[in-house]
Amino acid sequence: MKHLFILLGHLLTTIARLLGSGGARAIVAETVLLKQQLLVVNRSRRRAPNLSPLDRFLFGFWALLLGERRIPRVAVILRPSTLLSFHDALKKRKYRLLYTPRHRGKPGPKGPSQEIIEIIVEMKRRNPRFGCPRIAWQIAHTFGVDIDKDVVRRVLAKYYDLRPGDGGPSWLTFLGHLKDSLWSVDLFRCESILLKTHWVMIVMDHYSRRIIGFAVHLGNVDGISVCRMFNEAVGRKGIPCYLSTDNDPLFTYHRWQANLRVLGISEIKTVPYVPLSHPFVERLIGTTRREFLDQTLFWSARDLERKLGEFKEYYNEHRVAASLDGETPAEVAGEPAAGRANPRRFRWQAHCRGLYELPMAA
Repeated sequence: MKHLFILLGHLLTTIARLLGSGGARAIVAETVLLKQQLLVVNRSRRRAPNLSPLDRFLFGFWALLLGERRIPRVAVILRPSTLLSFHDALKKRKYRLLYTPRHRGKPGPKGPSQEIIEIIVEMKRRNPRFGCPRIAWQIAHTFGVDIDKDVVRRVLAKYYDLRPGDGGPSWLTFLGHLKDSLWSVDLFRCESILLKTHWVMIVMDHYSRRIIGFAVHLGNVDGISVCRMFNEAVGRKGIPCYLSTDNDPLFTYHRWQANLRVLGISEIKTVPYVPLSHPFVERLIGTTRREFLDQTLFWSARDLERKLGEFKEYYNEHRVAASLDGETPAEVAGEPAAGRANPRRFRWQAHCRGLYELPMAA
């Protein structure tokens, strides 16, 4: 029925154009047009009455039979703004017809599949601290599906109550990437469930960002303790050529200096009172605190060592890093990568005793 009315309108418009303007037809059209305007004005007492679609059709049809000079004289209820709006609509219609392609091109890229959308939402639900870039990298690492972080952000905005936060502080470094020859070491404190102070030494590799090892000491730290903790953290991982340390007094003990000389390690000191000059290990300490130690409790030094060992495995083998372009430290270090998972067939693996859950091949 709708198409029938449209066809009838086109037919009447064509007949009016064929009849042309002038003579008795123009007088009749002008009379009918004025009569229709009077009906519209008497229909309501408002200064600007609303026009129905039928009114607009009749005005347009009878105007086709009038000359260009007569139209402004018979326009009783039309305002200048109406004419300007009508002209603007015609102008837009003209350029739309001129520059719109006749043949539609191929459709643009489709969004992620429903399986990927469900994985994105589920990963965010299971790991609320994960940001959009990390989720995109984790999906690319697990399933081999390249997905942009903005796509992840749009999916979470539609299917998940996302509360965007800051992306964290950015830091620069002047230390080069020297594979397997430059490590960093630092110490930090943490408290047990019984509020006993434990010192933790962390050793990391600059090139691959992997954690070489942790070492824990209960109580005060001296030169002997620092040497023992370093030897335990390094274990059988080999010895680097250079070791980067800060200006902590703990690294000025005579026994510490003697231990480095025996191992044949050259020590590199950072700029005093400038944590930015020791960025990699400082960032790793912050990550360890935020993503693990602030989310769990421990009883003793042995319990802390066991839990830090689990976090080390998760960090090195499964957690993708922004500074490594979405790869894990183990992959950068040359270890074989995990197999790609199928979005339709996979399973969730818990890490750090259920603190994090990541998808993996079934």
